[in-house]
Amino acid sequence: MATTTTAKQVYVRVGHRYVKTIGGYGILGGRSFDIPVDVAWDSKSRLHVVNRPEGNVRITVVDIDDEYYHEYVRPGTQEGQLTWPGFIAIDGADTVYVTDQLTHTVSLFGADGTFISRWGISGSGNGELNQPCGIALDSNEDLYIADTGNNRIQKMTSSGTFILGWGEKGDAQGQFSFPWGIALDDEDNVYVADWGNDRIQKFNSGGEYLMSFGSTGSGDGQLRRPSGVAVDRGGDVYVADWANDRVVIFDPKGMYQLKLTGDATLSKWGLEMLLASPDFLRERHNATLEPERRMWRPSSVKVDSEDRIYVVDSTRHRLQIYQKDSVTVDADWIDLDNPKRELQER
Repeated sequence: MATTTTAKQVYVRVGHRYVKTIGGYGILGGRSFDIPVDVAWDSKSRLHVVNRPEGNVRITVVDIDDEYYHEYVRPGTQEGQLTWPGFIAIDGADTVYVTDQLTHTVSLFGADGTFISRWGISGSGNGELNQPCGIALDSNEDLYIADTGNNRIQKMTSSGTFILGWGEKGDAQGQFSFPWGIALDDEDNVYVADWGNDRIQKFNSGGEYLMSFGSTGSGDGQLRRPSGVAVDRGGDVYVADWANDRVVIFDPKGMYQLKLTGDATLSKWGLEMLLASPDFLRERHNATLEPERRMWRPSSVKVDSEDRIYVVDSTRHRLQIYQKDSVTVDADWIDLDNPKRELQER
């Protein structure tokens, strides 16, 4: 009996389209953000947005339809409080992990905001932390942490037990200058936004150097103080290019593809605030709004399982959301060795 061979499937990147904006400035909490720095989502697709204004730290929980649920955490140095939160990650059991640069700790919460525990101690030894920033979970739900002040990466269990670490101050392969954001791909390879060296470095799960891309500047494929990094299901790499006010996209081989500079529209929350203030609405109608669409110091970028891209547009107090579009084709008519291809394996 004849057998049928199924062709390998790839998907062709058609483009990235702007979807919507969530958020708006508000110092009093509730349906607003105040210097958001990172976002993650729980099993119910609710977005947990870390806000980091001095003295008004909080995590706001919303969904992609602008529905506000609640907020949790208050400023302070005691357990259950945060002082200078960096990044956030959420595991399969909806445990929330948040780094705190000032207290050199990682705090754990439930998705409802209930405090669970806190671990971490200031220092440079194995398992000790110095201004931790980026945090990401691997397929076993162990944690990779950008130990920024120590210029290294550490891998730890969810309870804070040291597993391995690598890196030191410098600009050579495997060295860092204030590593900031961190992300993992589907194979548990580790991508680090090497802030001071204006590049992204890629390692395997054991810390072995694989590649780097990006150089100092504002041209295509260049970076200035990259603060966040994310990888989609096809291997495209998204970089929050903080000082250039944009997100830069590279293919799996580190080749520059395109950039997002901002397309924000008025969010649902913003519209509600404007409708409540006719005078402000009239002023806005007469204003030049083009600069408002653009990103301003994006601090983080994340990509979900549906290839939606969430840009934390920090200084404008909002999230800009994009969608990567693609079409699936058989691989036998595509040159997969072309480093400039608009393709990723599914």
